[in-house]
Amino acid sequence: MNALANMAAEVPENPLVPPIPELVIGLIAFFIVFGFLAKKFLPNINKVLEERRKQIEGRIEEAEATQAEAQQVLADYRAQLADARHEAARLRQEAQEQGATLIAEMRAEGQRQREDIIAAGHAQIEADRKQAALSLRQDVGKLATELAGKLVGESLEDAARQSRTIDRFLDEVEAKAASDTTKAEAGR
Repeated sequence: MNALANMAAEVPENPLVPPIPELVIGLIAFFIVFGFLAKKFLPNINKVLEERRKQIEGRIEEAEATQAEAQQVLADYRAQLADARHEAARLRQEAQEQGATLIAEMRAEGQRQREDIIAAGHAQIEADRKQAALSLRQDVGKLATELAGKLVGESLEDAARQSRTIDRFLDEVEAKAASDTTKAEAGR
């Protein structure tokens, strides 16, 4: 046996495998430290981790709520924008209709004023024509009376006689002018 003991003494010890009593003492010390840490620090660590998880979840919920609110604001904005576009289109259509109505009213007013001006012009022309005809009749009458007086050799100064002679002469001239106009129009 000595040989066996010598052989065992000759086998070098493995540095990676500790001796058994040290291994047992090391394991007992490890479990004591681990138990102490588990009782003192593990609840605090779990508490901090739980608080952190709740904070993160709260921030996620807050972010989701903010995102939902932003989506709602965006939807409201789009609805308001659509309403504003519809209102602008309605106002534009209304302005076009008012513009068309105003143009039609202005045209009608312009047409009425034009007709009034034309009617006033015709009335003025007719009044001027009558005035010219009356003046011409008087002048022609005077000239005809003077000429007739010279031809007849007696004075036709009597007003009644003069008026009858002038009227008869002018009626004959107007009748002749009317017949010439009718013949000219029939020849066309």
